[in-house]
Amino acid sequence: MRHVSRLPAAALPFLLACGGAAPAASSTPPSAQPPVVLAPPSPLTETTTEHLARDMPLTTPGGATFTAPAGWWLQSETKRRILTGPEPDLRVAIVDVTTPNADDAVAAAWPALESGFHRPLRLAQPRPARHGWDEHRDYDYETSPDEKLVVGATALRRGGDWTVLLVESSLASFDKRSATLSLVGESLRPRGYARESFAGKTPHALDADRIKRIVDVVEQGRQALGIPGVALSLVQGGKVVFEGGLGVRELGKPAKVDPDTLFLIASNTKAMSTLLLAKEVDEGKFTWETPVADVYPGFKLGDAETTRQVRMKHLICACTGLPRQDMEWLFEFKNATPATTMDLLGTIQPTTKFGETFQYSNLLAAAAGFVGGHLAYPKRELGAAYDEAMQTRVFGPLGMKATTFDYGRALAGDHAAPHGMDVDGKMAVASMDLNRSAIPLRPAGGAWSNVRDVTRYVQMELADGKLPDGKPFVSAKALRARRDPQVSMGESTTYGMGLMVDSRYDVPIVHHGGDLIGFHSDMFWLPDQGVGGVILTNGDGGWLLRAAFLRKVLEELYDGKPEALEDVTAAAKSEKAEIAKDRERLVMPPAPEATARLAKHYRSKALGEIVVTTKGPAVTFDFGEWKSAVASRKNDDGTTSMVTVDPGVGGDVFVVGERNGKRTLVVRDMQHEYAFEEVP
Repeated sequence: MRHVSRLPAAALPFLLACGGAAPAASSTPPSAQPPVVLAPPSPLTETTTEHLARDMPLTTPGGATFTAPAGWWLQSETKRRILTGPEPDLRVAIVDVTTPNADDAVAAAWPALESGFHRPLRLAQPRPARHGWDEHRDYDYETSPDEKLVVGATALRRGGDWTVLLVESSLASFDKRSATLSLVGESLRPRGYARESFAGKTPHALDADRIKRIVDVVEQGRQALGIPGVALSLVQGGKVVFEGGLGVRELGKPAKVDPDTLFLIASNTKAMSTLLLAKEVDEGKFTWETPVADVYPGFKLGDAETTRQVRMKHLICACTGLPRQDMEWLFEFKNATPATTMDLLGTIQPTTKFGETFQYSNLLAAAAGFVGGHLAYPKRELGAAYDEAMQTRVFGPLGMKATTFDYGRALAGDHAAPHGMDVDGKMAVASMDLNRSAIPLRPAGGAWSNVRDVTRYVQMELADGKLPDGKPFVSAKALRARRDPQVSMGESTTYGMGLMVDSRYDVPIVHHGGDLIGFHSDMFWLPDQGVGGVILTNGDGGWLLRAAFLRKVLEELYDGKPEALEDVTAAAKSEKAEIAKDRERLVMPPAPEATARLAKHYRSKALGEIVVTTKGPAVTFDFGEWKSAVASRKNDDGTTSMVTVDPGVGGDVFVVGERNGKRTLVVRDMQHEYAFEEVP
């Protein structure tokens, strides 16, 4: 669960990355570089085209291997493979190029996908070379919001040869097909490379020295990313072998993070909600295959056929075809309730076929918890029923005494404050206002908890549903069913019911992350090895730290390649470069000519109102539930955007325009567009 209204300028490297950040690009002077060797473009080459009925392992002429997704079109030519998605505006090219320089390799590759390609480069960044590659460099290109495009490239070198991956896509298709794009990118490897595997290895005991090395990497990553505070734990053999905190609860204040400090755990709540459902399966209230409408007759989606197909297991499987449509509750939540959240589901249309691809839905996940609560306490209001069911049937029995959905209670005690980057890339305290949007759909991400309580939950998962005293809490069958694959997320990861299973190292890792404004967390466990961990952070950038934490734990368990520290420090450098590049185009306070084009008051049927206030040259957009100062940005297509800049909510893009004689502000998520119109 995460504020996602900002457009993902840097999304491509995360989907297609073969590792984190890389050594610097080749320093060979341009004058000394040999000419690029590339096959001439079609039609001078022999071309074959086919529609793929299944995922297909392929090899490029240069020997690199990758998997092409089922349902896509494959065009094969000398030196290149071109993939077109189910939507024709999504195209991927994999091109072999011989040259020692990444920039030249990418420039030479682009004509394979688009003749006369001349789009301005926004940012090129090195990444750590991983998975058998000697060098890795990512390229992100300038796009204007009204183009609704993602354009990027990745250059990978093995020896003197480059494999270049190019992507050009509409935002909507990119979002729908993110999992299959990940399949292509994650599977792209050089000739003869065998990925790192921990299969069959006996994990080391996490003794004091190994734990110290893990904590040291987390601390170095925390400092590199500027995250104020972190709580973390480690479990092995049924016992907590480490539990502690690093840094402070709030910048400028001395209170330290400790195992009792509360954080918003966001989407980690999802797995706990499905645990309630698992207990109800054991009680015979339904099976995972029961149609939701049979259990809760008021359940309705925007599409009748999809409604008919949804079983209880599908409420939180990210596999129904419903898109991530978050803006409508992020912008307009003041009067929202669990009942209106359920009603909102009835307006949402699927954008892919049922079971076709991974599409995350917070609203459906919220429905899962509310249906579970309703079954437990059918005469109570949906939210009250869910809260009571979770306290009496999940949190209480597991000993999670501090975990709560009560924001007032959490904020009155030992809690971490949220933090985000300001417009200049400096970490600062963020407002809690927007995080309150999670309250009306709290089964998807509204719980406050601490590392001590979340660790108790992980221990129960590792104990196959048993409590510390050995008594059964939930059956192993119902518990494990939540991990069964419902939809693929890429080459080695599947999504179940509020849980992901990652098998990239041939050792299954069950986990789920959580993201809200200024709070980013993860919990994971290796069920076959009896090892687990929890990390909670109170600063944006925490999503980068949690990946390094898991990687470092695996390194210590299995003597894995030492990559975690380089990954997180390189990611921190990249994050700072992204923020600095964005800042170059922002005018803060806004340019006078941009401010002059704004109305004082706007309204959107779906997203509510914006009141524009000025104080001298400064401009603030007040959405009622939350607000932010804004900067202006002149886009390459001549349009002007107003961009939110407050810590935690920076990056929302509103294009200034006019429709039917009224001034407008247009904001988009990946698949939807919303227009605010001037109120006379």
